[in-house]
Amino acid sequence: MPAVPRPTRRFGLPLALVALLLCLALLSAGCSSLDTQQRRWIFQPAASPWRGGTEAAEGMQDVWIAFDSAHTGQPTRLHGLWHPHPGAASPAPVLLYLHGARWDVTGSARRVRRMQELGFSVLAIDYRGFGRSAPGELPSEQMAYEDARAAWDWLAVQHPGAPRYIFGHSLGGAIAIDLAAQVPDETGLIVEGSFTSVRDVFSQMRWGWLPLGPLITQRFDAQAKVANIGSPLLVVHGSEDRLIPPALGKALYDRAAAPKRWLLVDGGSHHNTNAVGQSAYREALRELFGLAS
Repeated sequence: MPAVPRPTRRFGLPLALVALLLCLALLSAGCSSLDTQQRRWIFQPAASPWRGGTEAAEGMQDVWIAFDSAHTGQPTRLHGLWHPHPGAASPAPVLLYLHGARWDVTGSARRVRRMQELGFSVLAIDYRGFGRSAPGELPSEQMAYEDARAAWDWLAVQHPGAPRYIFGHSLGGAIAIDLAAQVPDETGLIVEGSFTSVRDVFSQMRWGWLPLGPLITQRFDAQAKVANIGSPLLVVHGSEDRLIPPALGKALYDRAAAPKRWLLVDGGSHHNTNAVGQSAYREALRELFGLAS
């Protein structure tokens, strides 16, 4: 992605400090506080949009998705951006875009545009606690899963004749896999820069030897679900991803059932693989899904 500022680690504080704080939180405040701190460290919803994101989202349509949350017992609504594909003779395939941690949906606007250029009409949503979706709420794993499902159901009503795909970047990849494992009607699934589980991400870090696995409440255990999806899967990773090692993306791919495809984009980082690998994306979409942009 051009002109992207130097990223903050999407899984929050340095992992050594996280490990110490996890232990201290468990000892001093109990499991409830431990869960709250993990949600803050993993999601990191920024107080303001990514610089340049609002400009990148110009021309996209605001949409609102209202539903009753079974998780909180309260009515809520999600904000999203709709970027339709122009000029299609028949309904263009629809893509539900699920972003990663920290930035709201405008931070993914350039990636959304590239997916639209590949032939999709794209709906990108913010989970509760991001952007204009229930601002001030603290996101959680289960809430994010519920938000993705609400957006999926909304797309089914709004675009009943179009094939629907799911896309997840980074943390959004785990959310996308959970959704695809739950629903029977996705045409295909694409994950980029994603991982097997939060526990495995931690194990790759300098302090990953610490025995903190049982303390993790926000597990995002995609590897346990990926074999249950019922559609073709494209797993994309950048060869130079320093945040989520390509080995975790490959391990996720290995656990999935066919049909599937592994795409390692040479020179791609955690943030620019979608841009660097646009031509490779196009070829993979054609081969795996039969799509031509």
